[in-house]
Amino acid sequence: MRNIAMVVSYDGGAYQGFQSQPSGLTVQDELEKAIRRLSGQDVRLDGSGRTDAGVHAQGQVINFLSTSPIPVERWAIAMNGWLPHDIVVRSAHEMPEAFSSRKSAIRKTYRYSISTGKHPNVFNRRFRYHHYNPLDVEAMRVGIRHLLGEHDFSSFTSAGSTKKSHVRTVYEVRIERDGPDIHLFITGNGFLYNMVRIVVGTLLWVGEGKWKPDCIGPILAARDRSKAGPRAEAHGLVLWEVRYPEPFQMILDNDPASSLWP
Repeated sequence: MRNIAMVVSYDGGAYQGFQSQPSGLTVQDELEKAIRRLSGQDVRLDGSGRTDAGVHAQGQVINFLSTSPIPVERWAIAMNGWLPHDIVVRSAHEMPEAFSSRKSAIRKTYRYSISTGKHPNVFNRRFRYHHYNPLDVEAMRVGIRHLLGEHDFSSFTSAGSTKKSHVRTVYEVRIERDGPDIHLFITGNGFLYNMVRIVVGTLLWVGEGKWKPDCIGPILAARDRSKAGPRAEAHGLVLWEVRYPEPFQMILDNDPASSLWP
């Protein structure tokens, strides 16, 4: 039995999230359908993260077990021939038996993108939350510093969270400007349900001047969802990158692909 891993990018706008569910079309459904058409096998794949409806990915990592003799270097091109245009397999790799795209992950990075200005950009509006009014980016940068380190993020998760513990560690968080666009990058050992979107919604209130930058600390300490800001729209969020322990990461990096993301 072979353990096949793939790095996948997708525009999540048309899907009810990554994970297969009875209520609608998902990215997992389309990937498993393509594998079935290609190999003749029914597989149940696993993903590094369960992105919500409307959320995108540049570097989603999946893995599945297969007895197919298809050479690993042919999987990506062959899969892309069967997949819809909004899902792309960037690379495929044969992994050790112990590798799990979900359980082996040690770091995940998300990017949330905001466009500012009077009019949205028609060419990237599917991947940006458009904010009509100016934002105080420096105030937002001050606010996000409070997120660094290990915290209980109960204030930044929706009521539907099923995790036993809400303690997570944020390793890095930064805001980059690119003309009218603002990109928030946040890297941690894991993320709760809607965590990044609630963080962004809270930072937007900081950027608008409704709340002071130092509000983030007390919100964390409260461990109460009602103390944080609103949940930002899904379409600005991208699962940017997933990292693994060195033996696994070396294999995944062996066939690097340039960013496909606008």
